[in-house]
Order: sequence, then C-alpha cells, then structure tokens
Amino acid sequence: MSTSLTQRFPAAPDVPVSDLVSELRAEPPGGRLRVGDPRVVEFVTKFARKLLAPATARRFPELASLGFFLRKGEIAKALSTLDTSAGSLRFPRGLVFHVPPANVDTIFVYSWALSALAGNHNVVRVSSRSAGAAEAVLDALNAALSEVDPDTAAAITATQRMVTYDRSDEVSGALSLAADLRVIWGGDSSVAALRQYPLAPHARDLTFPDRSSFAVASVAGWQRASETERRAAAEGFYNDSYWFDQAACSSPRAVFWVGDDEGARVAGQEFRTLLAQVLVTKQHVTEPAMAVQKRVSAYGAAVDGLVKEIAFEGNGLATLELTDSAVMPREWLGAGTFANACVASLSDLVPIVLRKDQTVGQFGFTTEELTAFAHELAGRGVDRIVPFGSALTFSAVWDGYDLLAEFSRLVTVQA
Repeated sequence: MSTSLTQRFPAAPDVPVSDLVSELRAEPPGGRLRVGDPRVVEFVTKFARKLLAPATARRFPELASLGFFLRKGEIAKALSTLDTSAGSLRFPRGLVFHVPPANVDTIFVYSWALSALAGNHNVVRVSSRSAGAAEAVLDALNAALSEVDPDTAAAITATQRMVTYDRSDEVSGALSLAADLRVIWGGDSSVAALRQYPLAPHARDLTFPDRSSFAVASVAGWQRASETERRAAAEGFYNDSYWFDQAACSSPRAVFWVGDDEGARVAGQEFRTLLAQVLVTKQHVTEPAMAVQKRVSAYGAAVDGLVKEIAFEGNGLATLELTDSAVMPREWLGAGTFANACVASLSDLVPIVLRKDQTVGQFGFTTEELTAFAHELAGRGVDRIVPFGSALTFSAVWDGYDLLAEFSRLVTVQA
C-alpha cells in the first residue's frame, strides 16, 4: 500500500509521508511561527476575502460565514481572548494533525485556521469524498497563496499542508506519532479508529465525537413576536437545519415548544407554515432517495411507539409528534425530519439531556431564562445555547473547548 499523500494545499506533487513529516518539522523560512503570527494573519485574511467574493458566497452560503469568521477584525478579537497571567508566555503546541468529518465540508477549515493562528504547523486530512464547498475552499487557499507577500507564502508553504490519502495504517500511524496534538472530528467510530494509532508520550487528542442537538421555542415568546420576527425565526431555523441536510452535529433534530399545550399546538403550526414557505422561497429540492428515507424513518419511529402522529409538508418537512417528550430521538432521520413535543418549562428538559447533546437553538426566551436553564443543566450536557439561525455559526469556543487555548501552551517564567 502506498505511503504517499496527495497534496491539495499547497498544490504540489505527491509526497511520501516520511518526507512530509520531515518538512513540517523543519524551521520555516523567516523563523518559527508564533501565536498570532503576522504571516499567518495576512494569509488567512487574504483567504477570507476570497470566500467573501460574491460569486463564491452566492454559490456556497456557508463559505460566507467562514469568510466572516476569518476577517482580520474577528481574528484580532479571538486572539485577544488569549490571556496570560503574570510570568506566563504562550507558545504553539507544535505539529497538529487534523482529521475532519466528510459530512461537513468546511469544518476542517475552522480547525486548521485556529490552529495556524496559534502558530502551529498543521497537516489536515481532507476526505477523498469531499466536493462542492470543500473544493472551493481548496481553490481559494491556493489562490490566496499566490497573492500574499513572498515571505508569507514561503512560511505558509513550509508549515501548512492539506492532503488526501487512501485508508492507510502506515500513513495515519506516522502522522499520529509525529503530532504534538491530534484533532479528531466525526463519529464515535472515527474517534475509536484513530485512537488505535499511538501518539508520542507528550501528545494528546482533542476529540469531537458523535453529538446531537435540539431546539426550544417559547410559546409566550412566539405569541409576543411580530410577523417579521417570526419569519426571521423560520428562516434562521432553515439555515440551521438544511445547509448540511441536518447532518451537522449542531443542527436540531427535535423541537420542544415550552408553554401550554394549546398555545404550543397553534404556535407550532404557525411556525411550520412559515418554514414550509421558506423552503419554497429557497427553492429547496429534496432528492427522491431522501424523501423515501424520511418516510421509512418516520414510520419506523411510529412502529417503535415513539411517535403518535406524523405530518408531511411535501417532501421537504416531516414532523413527528412524540408520544413521550422525555424520549427524544437523537439519530438522524433524514433531512427535514423533526421530532416535536410540548413541555411546560425548560426545567422539564433537564432530566433528558445527555452529555452528547451539543447545541440548543432557541427562540423567544430571555437571557435570564436561558442562564437559569444552563445552571440547572450544570454541565451534564449542552455546550451552546444560541438563537435560531446561529446553530451552524462556528466560534473559537466549540464543544466546550476554548480552541485557541487548546492549540497553544503556556510556559511560566520566574526570576
């Protein structure tokens, strides 16, 4: 089996894994990278402008969000959070090996960019199944490299690689053993599979295993909302759910209406009517195989006794009324398939939350209500509570990790 890797960025001939590791371990032209290195900032901001170009942003809306996240002002804001106490200095960890999932085309860029901004040398395995947005990202990266200062280009070329390779114990093992930090995105099985490859004694893993998310909407908040606010909520929920066919870990798979039963019934129907209108406006197309998948999943949940009522709004939206709100299906049931239930208060959700629950999208609650809910959860689950429309908005704090802090290390100095 070949031990060579296809270099996607910077675009270059295939390279043996041993040579790649040696190159990434070497000191780059212009000296070692440091946290917030100007050369990396220059390159990343040039790359962000490529993503924000109208033609790219229109074709892949998720790349516009990525471009916004990587603007120079946003980078400065993120780096400013890296506080160091008196007598402490912050440095890069070294070589970081990233293994992102294939189902979310852009997650590898967030991971890579934050690690690079922390001054690390990086190698990212890009799935051979990547397409669409991922290919646009790689094109933008290579285009940006050709437009930056030559010294910056030399430093980036020497320290940052994105590669594709077929499944290989030798390659994955060599990259793992060389890494100072290994970042694994994907399901539980992906994490377990990568963990079979040993790390150096000083190195460690940063893992993002199977997660699930759900949404909560206040009946009282919906009733108070204007028609404009309601439509914005429906469009935001569409973005949260449909951009990655509801496969992203932060996309909601269930919606809980919080309030009285009759109010929840009316509000839920009004919301779904608006969401169906958004699907038409966005010209959302459900592939035949997905439409079949949704029906198989819905009827299977009914056979299992989890669902007491099923409603289809064309092929784009399926609502499964839960028999028991305490039994929330967390598995993916097909794009546009949502479990639905009513609870009297947010407190009623606390007992059913699991550690794997990541994001709660919310509409209509006050900051005080949401803060009280987070305190009741007390870390048992849920890492993010965000408004409808922000579930897929990446931040430097993800899954409870302060990523810039994780990608760097502290050295204390005392005289």
